Amino acid sequence: MGEAIRRIFGIPELRTKIFYTLVLLAICRVGAFIPVPGINADAAISLFKFATGGGQNLFQLVDIFSGGAFAKMTVLALGVMPYISASIIMQLLIALIPSLQRDIRESPDQGRRKLSKWTRLATLVLSLFQAGLFAKYVVGMDRSSPGIIVSELMDVQIFGFAWLFYLTVMITMTAGTLLLMWIGSR
Repeated sequence: MGEAIRRIFGIPELRTKIFYTLVLLAICRVGAFIPVPGINADAAISLFKFATGGGQNLFQLVDIFSGGAFAKMTVLALGVMPYISASIIMQLLIALIPSLQRDIRESPDQGRRKLSKWTRLATLVLSLFQAGLFAKYVVGMDRSSPGIIVSELMDVQIFGFAWLFYLTVMITMTAGTLLLMWIGSR
């Protein structure tokens, strides 16, 4: 076993790829502990544990899929779920729209590039939408138990809408999802 590991690390190109993969993995793990700006992570975790009451519910399921990042309200709380959803939607659209089927059949390479481009764009839209729903959920939690959101972000409002908080959450979480999508394509 030790000899095999020595041989693996003896190859410079393979050693570089292993270290590159470990750095990307470390970035993913660190991102799962960085809370979204404006969120009091400790208050969010305690409220989340209180809200679940020890039973199984939808929020615990989402938290499991995000590796615990949902309860901590972190930058990577959405994970790659928007990308997976966008990929499924694009596959369904290919099956339902004859012009897309024709494009892929006539030029497979160009069709794959087009599909990849549209999947990334759909991931962006789904990430923004899901992050907006997440922000709405957090605002509701903050109304029932103040202290989760930093009050300065909630004070900036237009027509009673805390646009700065929503914007912060949506941009941060979407950037986290796009980072994971980029890492996954490497």
